[in-house]
Amino acid sequence: MTQAKIGIIGGSGLYQMDALKDRQEIQIDTPFGRPSDAYIVGTLEGTPVAFLARHGRNHHLIPSELPFRANIYGMKQLGVEYIISASAVGSLKGEIKPLDMVIPDQFIDRTSQRISTFFGSGIVAHIGFGHPVCNKLAAILGDAVQSLALPDINLHRGGTYVCMEGPAFSTIAESNLYRSWDASIIGMTNLPEAKLAREAEIAYATLGLVTDYDCWHRDHDHVTVEMIIDNLHRNAINAQKVILETVKQLSQNPPISEAHYALKYAILTPLDKISPEIKENLAILLEKYLK
Repeated sequence: MTQAKIGIIGGSGLYQMDALKDRQEIQIDTPFGRPSDAYIVGTLEGTPVAFLARHGRNHHLIPSELPFRANIYGMKQLGVEYIISASAVGSLKGEIKPLDMVIPDQFIDRTSQRISTFFGSGIVAHIGFGHPVCNKLAAILGDAVQSLALPDINLHRGGTYVCMEGPAFSTIAESNLYRSWDASIIGMTNLPEAKLAREAEIAYATLGLVTDYDCWHRDHDHVTVEMIIDNLHRNAINAQKVILETVKQLSQNPPISEAHYALKYAILTPLDKISPEIKENLAILLEKYLK
């Protein structure tokens, strides 16, 4: 199978990478079902990458329906060691404006219908998740944004991403609650990805593309689909430039991440006590610890 060390997950509005060359579509079956779509594997300026449209190329999956485990497991099968996630988000702070970019370093989980672990059913693992984003990958992502000097785009390094269930947007009461927590942005997808990427020992960082002020702002008292769609298209153009530059910088000096060893002390179940079925299903996660 074609291999790529860098994976890209494109969110709302970012369904493809125009600069991707030598493309091939790869359909993958995983022990956790089929991913959201085929992986598009190719090269960005000579660097192999794997791209996945998070909601499918036709945006047919709501956030609660996303096959998060299959999406991340498929990346692992392709040899991915770094995931750059691009996601549409709402702003919870006045200084974070629509079309700005945010690279969060923390998450708050407000979901209720997601399976966010590969473990269970006979094997127990507890990953460290105090720092849910790879700070080295996030730094490269931020440096890429700054080096491009995109007009009218402000970069915010750090901040807290609230992951809500959706698909409806927040009520004003909810939005103000998250603001009282000093949260920065809100979205519907990234936290399960970050948890599963950590379990898969893949470094993960998010590029939050701000589309709106959620519903708390007095001049933006409700979020409309029209408003978001317009900003999505504008964000997608800038996101592709940032991802291309990030891939260039990352390929020149790929860092060793703490995420790459996340399972070393996390698995509590003796590996000789787990069933052959679990060993088979999780083989790609466990192989270096089964030797």
